[in-house]
Amino acid sequence: MPKRRDLFKAAAFLAPFAAAQGAGKLPDAALNPAQAKLVKEPFGDHRIYFEGPTDQLKSMTSGSLQLKAGMQPHPPHEHPEEEFVLVTEGTGEITVGGKVTKVAAGSMMYCAGNKVHGIVNTGKVPMTFFYYKWKA
Repeated sequence: MPKRRDLFKAAAFLAPFAAAQGAGKLPDAALNPAQAKLVKEPFGDHRIYFEGPTDQLKSMTSGSLQLKAGMQPHPPHEHPEEEFVLVTEGTGEITVGGKVTKVAAGSMMYCAGNKVHGIVNTGKVPMTFFYYKWKA
C-alpha cells in the first residue's frame, strides 16, 4: 500500500499536467465584496474578484476600486489586455488615447490593448469603478 508521502509526491508531480488540462480556471461563482481580495492602497480600496484563465481566455481580471477624492491609482499607462471600466459612484475623468472625458455614475470606458489610458477622481467624495480586462 502506498505511503501518504508518496501520494503527495505524485500529486505534486502531476499538478502541472492537470493545470494544462483545465484545472485552475476561474470558478463559476457569484461573489460579494466581502469575498473579493481586498488590497488597501494609499489611493483607495482595491478589490479583486476574479483573476486567472477561463475556458476562452488566457487571462481575465475583474475588480473594483473605491478611489479617494482627488486621487488616481497611477499615471496613464498601457498594458496588453483590453479593458472596460464602469463608474458606479462619484465623478472624475478618464483619458483614452490622449482624449479626456468627464465621467460620472453610469459612464463606461473601453480601451484596446496597448493604448494609453487613465482615470482620476476629480470630485470631493470617493469614486467607485469596476474594471474588466482580459487577454485572448
